Amino acid sequence: MSFAHAAQWLVENTESRVSFITTKVENVAEVHRFNQVEGELNEQGTFSLNIPLESVDTAIEIRDQRMRDLLFEIVKFPKLKLSAKIAPGSIEQLAVGDSVSHTIEADVLLHGQKAMVKFDVLISKLTENKILVNSLQPVVINASVFNLYDGVEKLRKIAGLPSVSKAVPVSFVLSLHQQK
Repeated sequence: MSFAHAAQWLVENTESRVSFITTKVENVAEVHRFNQVEGELNEQGTFSLNIPLESVDTAIEIRDQRMRDLLFEIVKFPKLKLSAKIAPGSIEQLAVGDSVSHTIEADVLLHGQKAMVKFDVLISKLTENKILVNSLQPVVINASVFNLYDGVEKLRKIAGLPSVSKAVPVSFVLSLHQQK
């Protein structure tokens, strides 16, 4: 079956994770995540991923709310949106149990700012109807690229911290199921 005639692949939220690490006071690192991810890879090879920013989870509710309100400003910018093109045939040619690495260039829209971000990923075909996409290395997102610098500073001040890193490593595991 050609890729053009294949059914779409949907991101399975319960089996997927997008995580990021914040660093404060120079050497205190904490791992956080988003509890919701939505996405699909359509028949034309267009991959889209949406992350509802209200789903940020730092394990501290007041910090989650501050990130929603002061950093992400979810009333104005409720989602991170990513779109990328996947080479037709790159998935269908994989045999079950095989993996292939790719560098994917994606357009990321966050906080009203759009930027191209490169991701090195490993795509593994687990079954005929299930693939796993893993980041091969963290992707470092700089707050200034997405107009988040002021929000980071607001968080730093309200928490009374001397420093908070403006660069954040992001990693992900995305599970996709083919819909027929």
